[in-house]
Amino acid sequence: MTAPPLEFANVALPARRPQALSLTVPAHHTVAVLGDEASGVGALSGFALGLERPAAGSVKVFGTVIADLPERERLAFRRRVGYLPAGDGLLQNLSLRDNVALPLRFGSAAAPPEIEGRVNVMLAQVRLAPAAARRPAQASEEERRRAAFARAMAFDPGLLLLDQPFDGVTVRTAAELLEVARGGETAEGGRRTILVTGHELPEAIRRRVETVYRLSREGVLEPERA
Repeated sequence: MTAPPLEFANVALPARRPQALSLTVPAHHTVAVLGDEASGVGALSGFALGLERPAAGSVKVFGTVIADLPERERLAFRRRVGYLPAGDGLLQNLSLRDNVALPLRFGSAAAPPEIEGRVNVMLAQVRLAPAAARRPAQASEEERRRAAFARAMAFDPGLLLLDQPFDGVTVRTAAELLEVARGGETAEGGRRTILVTGHELPEAIRRRVETVYRLSREGVLEPERA
């Protein structure tokens, strides 16, 4: 039996909340977990990436606990997981193009022409090519968000973790970027699996998500819509 792309099992959230969190994100689904800052929702991506280890419980990505891997293996495994942090995480001293290329240059053995080809594909997918030479401070919030999406998808990951991904963009742009992120056929087979975390989602985006959960301050996770 194939392991699910992402599984939280009896995970203790920060601040010693009484309720442990369990959640399985099925393959090729987009799942959203929403909650305010006090709910601990912001910790989920860090747990999934192995950047933090929960005080109790386990988090498995494609059946593997990333936090248990040796550092070199952990870094290699993370190529299967794309991450868009809250804010965007772009480096201010690099152009948008170089921000997209960064993980490929430092996280792969690909030759420069191959990297440039992949970057061109990603810039075209998110419709950012005309603004690619700008630095983040020179770009609009929407352009920065498009660059952050492109960078998260640089390795064509089977799983995407999107933390407050639609802040500062219109509903139309958010819907467009979500569809690009979901993609078509990927290296993992089928559409990408996506976990969206944040405070709220526009109704138009909710309709494109298979399941929306609400995480309370007590750590109780309940579906808002089947």
